[in-house]
Amino acid sequence: MSARDQFVLVGVSHRTASVDQRERLALDPQRIDAFYDGILAIDGVRESFALSTCNRLEIYARIDQVEAVRKIGAFVCAFNRIDPEAFETMQMNSSDLEAAVHLFEVAAGIDSQIIGETEILGQIKNAYAVAARRGAAGPVLNRLVQKSFQAAKWVRTHTAIGEGKINVATVAVDLAIKIFGRLDQTRILVIGTGDIGEKTVKALQSRGAGDLTVTSRRLENAESLARRVGGRAAPVDILADGVPGFDIVISSTSAPTAILTRDRVDHSMSRRAHRPLFLIDLAVPRDIEATCGQLNNVYLYNVDDLAEIAEENLAQRRAEVGRCRPILAERAERAWESLAPRIRLGAVSANGVSLNPGG
Repeated sequence: MSARDQFVLVGVSHRTASVDQRERLALDPQRIDAFYDGILAIDGVRESFALSTCNRLEIYARIDQVEAVRKIGAFVCAFNRIDPEAFETMQMNSSDLEAAVHLFEVAAGIDSQIIGETEILGQIKNAYAVAARRGAAGPVLNRLVQKSFQAAKWVRTHTAIGEGKINVATVAVDLAIKIFGRLDQTRILVIGTGDIGEKTVKALQSRGAGDLTVTSRRLENAESLARRVGGRAAPVDILADGVPGFDIVISSTSAPTAILTRDRVDHSMSRRAHRPLFLIDLAVPRDIEATCGQLNNVYLYNVDDLAEIAEENLAQRRAEVGRCRPILAERAERAWESLAPRIRLGAVSANGVSLNPGG
C-alpha cells in the first residue's frame, strides 16, 4: 500500500455555494450509477462516496495520487455541466484527518444550515448504502462513516445540540400559522414522498391541519405516505390543472426541473378568490419556479429561506457547537489513528502534527 494514500473531500456546501449553485450540482438519483462509473474510472481513486443533499454535494475519496483531487473536481464539473472556473470559486477541499473531522461534524448536524437537524444522518446512511452497492466504498470509508454515526449519536445523547423545535418543519408551521391564522380549515397538497416532506406534514397536523392529499410520480408511493399520515393519494396528473384547491403545497421531489411553473400557479390564483397560497419548496433542484413568489398573495419559501428564518432561534444550539466540536474531533482522530497502521494512511493529529512522520 502506497504511503501516498490520502483521504480527501471535494465538494460544495451551503457555506460556499448558493441554492442556485447547489441545485445545479445536485446528483440526479437516476444518474447515480453513471456518476460512480465516472468517479471510479479516475486514475488514483481507490474508494469513493458521494453525499448529495439540499445543503451540499461532497465527494469523499481515498486516493493514491495527488492529481486525483483535481480530476475529481473536473469530473464533477463535466458531469453536471458546470463551468470549472465557477466551480473553483465555490468548492472546498480538505484531506486526511481534517476531512474526517468534517464528515463527523456533518453527521452530527453541526455543519447543517439548521444546526442539530437529524435528517442528515439518514441521508448519509442512504448515500453510503448506494456507494457500497456500487462497490465504491472500501475499508477506509466504511470505518470512518460507521464511526461518524457513533459519534453523531453520542453528541445527540450527551449534549443539547438537538434540543428545541428548530427545523424546516417547525419553521414551515410557524409561517403557515402567520399566513392563515388557523390550520384546521386549510387543504394541504404534498408532492413527493421524501422524509422531510413527511415530517413537515406531521408538524402541520400537530397544529390542527387535517385535509391532506399526497401525489407522486409513482402512485403506490403516494398511497403509502397517505396511509401513514391519514390522507388521500392522487395521481401526479392532478398538477396539470395547477393547485387551485389547495392552501399549502409542500414539494420535495428529485425532479430535475420545476414541477410548478409560474403560469400554473398564476392560473391557480385566478380561481382562488383572493385566498393566499403557501408554497414550501424543500427540493434541490427546486420544484417551484422562483418567480412564483412574485405573484400577489403567493408566499413561496425554499430551503434557504426557511434556514434563514430559523437563524433567530438557534442561539442555544450554536452554543452547543463549541462543546461538540472537540468531542467530534477527538473521536475522528481515534478512528483515524486506528486506520493508519493498517492501510498506511498518514496519521495526523487534530493540530496538524504528523503522528507517524516516517510514513
